[in-house]
Amino acid sequence: MKPAVAILGAGPAGLGAAATLARRGFPVTVFERADRVGGNAGSFELDGLRVDYGSHRLHPASDPEVLSLIRELLGEELLTRPRHGRIRLMGRWLHFPLRPGDLALRVPPRFAFGVALDLARKLLPARASGQETFASILERGLGRTICHEFYFPYARKIWGMEPEAISTIQAEKRVSSGSIGKMLKRLLPAGAGSGSAQPKGIFYYPRRGFGQISEALLETARAAGAEVHLQAELKRILCQADGTRIEFEHGGHPQSMEARHIWSTIPVTALAGLLEPSAPGPVREAAHALRFRSMLLVYLSLATDRFTPYDAHYFPGADLRITRLSEPKNYAARTEPSDRTVLCAELPCQLDDEVWSMGDEALGEVVQQDLARAGLPVRCGVRAVAVHRLPHAYPLYPTGYETHFDTIDGWLDGVPGILTFGRQGLFAHDNTHHALFMALSASACLGEDGTFDEALWSQKRAVFEGHVVED
Repeated sequence: MKPAVAILGAGPAGLGAAATLARRGFPVTVFERADRVGGNAGSFELDGLRVDYGSHRLHPASDPEVLSLIRELLGEELLTRPRHGRIRLMGRWLHFPLRPGDLALRVPPRFAFGVALDLARKLLPARASGQETFASILERGLGRTICHEFYFPYARKIWGMEPEAISTIQAEKRVSSGSIGKMLKRLLPAGAGSGSAQPKGIFYYPRRGFGQISEALLETARAAGAEVHLQAELKRILCQADGTRIEFEHGGHPQSMEARHIWSTIPVTALAGLLEPSAPGPVREAAHALRFRSMLLVYLSLATDRFTPYDAHYFPGADLRITRLSEPKNYAARTEPSDRTVLCAELPCQLDDEVWSMGDEALGEVVQQDLARAGLPVRCGVRAVAVHRLPHAYPLYPTGYETHFDTIDGWLDGVPGILTFGRQGLFAHDNTHHALFMALSASACLGEDGTFDEALWSQKRAVFEGHVVED
């Protein structure tokens, strides 16, 4: 009999691994603390509409194996949709992905002049700089205007840090456009000078919301024999010479199970605190030093068929608190129900700060005030306000954070039977297709006899480190 595998977390990474391994005949057990699967990539129903936890889409840049798996699971339920968003830049709206016409006609003159001046300055020898940061790398590549009018205000809002305090790794992971030319190629649709075979003007989206991907993986895993425990609270993981034992609580009863392999997709900081023998002092200190940015998702159910024709609006400016607004109905071109639509506004914050502690109705007012300032006033009735709170929305990358992560990662690498991956497991900025690629890669490293190919996994980890977030 093949050895048992326990998987911690039922997001895309955990369920992707569970479905793949269960299909191969491995005994798989999944543990999830929430009452539903998908994690931050899940969906739920609000006022009769299926909505997501923020703005999610499957990008054409997805690995072919990942896209093939999702197409197999969803079939015709996976829709191909045109991207139709807007960015508010210095009080003006630009289409996203960028259109050449918008760049020529709608960019504020002061912004266009500044970009032209920055391009001219690039002809001059660059001054030597001190320690590199997110700010220095971007300003050298993109110029002062784009950085100070777009990227830097956005960075302060979404991460809550000054650009000069952010690690250079953030520039590599989250902002892949290292020059003005590369930025335009990346943001323009294919066929408009993008230089890429990947179409930038489309995305893939499940008919019943982004969480349908995780729900399909759940069905596949269970059909292949996997056990999935929802609302399961992990207590501790005992690492022994002959295997590992998980102690957990489910249905109000303490339980335990043994497994040869434990694959974790929960926050790496939480995993370090569950293992026994306990992590040494430096590892515990490193886990405490790693921080996450929290996010409030504020939903407004409106008494109108459609608020705007756009799927998403982006607000990089410092004059508004929200960073993005999505209208789920527009992602899947749904027409029913015809008497309502839902908006989801994203409001970054820190856990337990003043914004996090605000009540639902007050947060609804904040969103409506921001929309009015942006020229998008809510002129219809508000049927309901709901707030979903994400304590671990984004990993934070202050300068020097990598020392702390490497300390934890190196220690976990030496614990037999433990593997950590996924967005939370590798403290990574990534998309769902990246998380699924990690899941498929981990599964490929597990041999039929239960041996794990560490050399192949190291190669896969190197690929993960090159992943860049798609917006």
